[in-house]
Amino acid sequence: MEFRPGFLETSELKQTILLPQETPCALSFPCFEGIDLPAQICYNIAETKRIMKGNRIMSDQKTLDPSVCWDLSPIFADRAAWEAAYREAEQAVSKLPALRGTLAASADSLKRALDKLNETAEKVTLVYLYANLSKCKDNGNPDYQEMEGKALSLYVSFSGAVSFFDPEVLSFEESVLESYRKDPGLSDYLHILDDTVRARNHTLDEEREKMLALLGDASSAPSDIFNMFEAVDLTFPDVEDESGKKAPLTHGSFGIFRESANRTVRETAFRVYHSAFSGFRNTLAATYAGSVKNDDYYAKVRGYSSSVERALFSNNVPVSVYQALIEAVHDSLPIMKDYLELRKQALGLEELHLYDLYAPIVDDIDYPVSYEEAKEMVLEATKPLGERYQSLLKEAYANRWIDVYETKGKTTGAFSCGVYGVHPYVLLNYSGRLDDAYTLAHELGHSMHSYFSSEANSFANHDYRILVAEVASTVNEVFMTRYLLSKETDKKRRAYILNQFLEGFRTTVFRQTLFAEFEWKAHELYASGTPLTADVLGKLYHDLNALYYDGAVIDDFMDIEWARIPHFYNAFYVYQYATGFCSAVSIVEKILSTNDPSDYLLFLSKGGSDYPLEELKIAGVDLTKPDAVCQAMSVFRSTLDELKELLTLP
Repeated sequence: MEFRPGFLETSELKQTILLPQETPCALSFPCFEGIDLPAQICYNIAETKRIMKGNRIMSDQKTLDPSVCWDLSPIFADRAAWEAAYREAEQAVSKLPALRGTLAASADSLKRALDKLNETAEKVTLVYLYANLSKCKDNGNPDYQEMEGKALSLYVSFSGAVSFFDPEVLSFEESVLESYRKDPGLSDYLHILDDTVRARNHTLDEEREKMLALLGDASSAPSDIFNMFEAVDLTFPDVEDESGKKAPLTHGSFGIFRESANRTVRETAFRVYHSAFSGFRNTLAATYAGSVKNDDYYAKVRGYSSSVERALFSNNVPVSVYQALIEAVHDSLPIMKDYLELRKQALGLEELHLYDLYAPIVDDIDYPVSYEEAKEMVLEATKPLGERYQSLLKEAYANRWIDVYETKGKTTGAFSCGVYGVHPYVLLNYSGRLDDAYTLAHELGHSMHSYFSSEANSFANHDYRILVAEVASTVNEVFMTRYLLSKETDKKRRAYILNQFLEGFRTTVFRQTLFAEFEWKAHELYASGTPLTADVLGKLYHDLNALYYDGAVIDDFMDIEWARIPHFYNAFYVYQYATGFCSAVSIVEKILSTNDPSDYLLFLSKGGSDYPLEELKIAGVDLTKPDAVCQAMSVFRSTLDELKELLTLP
């Protein structure tokens, strides 16, 4: 069970949640270094640009049709029911320390303890999710703020109450644990126990685990400092918009300006935006270096050979998979160079700069999509996934799983949240554009993953890991693209769809792999004794941009971009977006060629019952080999060739 900061959109919008890195895990079990909130909260923070463009109309909650608002009563009927559940969960947490010292007595004792831990975890999770979902609907409501605060404190208490589990299980004689594993009563917990034993060499005794837990709050200081600086203290001067008028530059409006058809507007926005970070380059370098030092410290204390090995260990992913992704993307960089050349020609430029990468190359496309149309699009696009998948989508539409429109105080962006024993919930801020239809498809992909996983597994095994989490959502997006292209005959609109798909490759595969390589090399530099100064980090980032965007001009003011990426404070995380995207493309190709989604649906049902790499193999993807990335790059090439032809470029 792992809390995920979220799906990294192309605009790197900020609402990531970075929690202390060494808080004891609740039922992960081994060596998880973060508060154990559900992995099935799948954030997709995006599209403030739609607000900036004035395409969204703020709705009044009181006047909305209830059918477009989610119904949380299947979790708890009302606040009183939640309060009763909170007290029950609180009492259950208070009883957990009594289990200390009982685990080794017998297989039955171990089972009783695991049952109690999971029963308590389920109670605490439901209490948290109801509070969190209520607050997301209206963040300004003080009652919801209080509920979420209480629920989060309960999570922290629960996390501390089970800190004894791993060290105690690992104190068993191996022969004793092996004999217990053969007991039928423990069959549902075998993967958890095996995972705990796998971490034996990296799990400390109880006293030292407590000491590391006490460091958790302090170790979050670099990310806390960055978040406060970037979200609160950092300000930008105004810039001129396309009409020549002064306009505020913010994190959100930067995403608008960089897509401007006016080159002067987007260049100015890039220069001003990054110059603001550059003014604090030494402070930001010291802050990021502090995060890298934390990673290095915990890797050494726990006996890992490197920070990247430690980060990948919880998913049982060998470092070779990380390396293989980077190598496969490097091999595909000539295709990216061709795409950059197409972009340069389409924009009529003599030189392509990084501030030209987001400008639309297909102009004047109006692609309105109502919510009702979007629902039908998703249904039609996912028909290859079979009748059961379709029926669940219809159930989501009919039974108020989705909160659709923006209202005052509502959380921005979008997410899917699985609720074990109930059903998933989806938050949208729908504004009537094609992007919104894609967001609906994306989040429902998460929701179906959560539904199938929860349906097929006990609470102990229902929660899938981050490495597979973005696969299901991206599968739905790829199916949407395939569906739209199968219907679209207008050349301009078809070119628009193709370019959107190519941008998905650029920003999710190439760009995230660039980020992944930056993290890896920065950590290697520190481990080798090189101080991570602003100059060192700037040169590293400049050289990677020059490698990945060969054919584009790399302006010096872009060397500071590393300083604005919040995900760098959750090291070795973003590579999973690249592997997820490539895996999804490969899976869709297989389903469309065989007309058989059964392996993929089985993959969706695995939850956390196995390691992610093994689960992906069920769907036909082996990330220990370069095949999935290579197949995805083949699709990238064919898509690029078609777009070239539509734009009548050489």
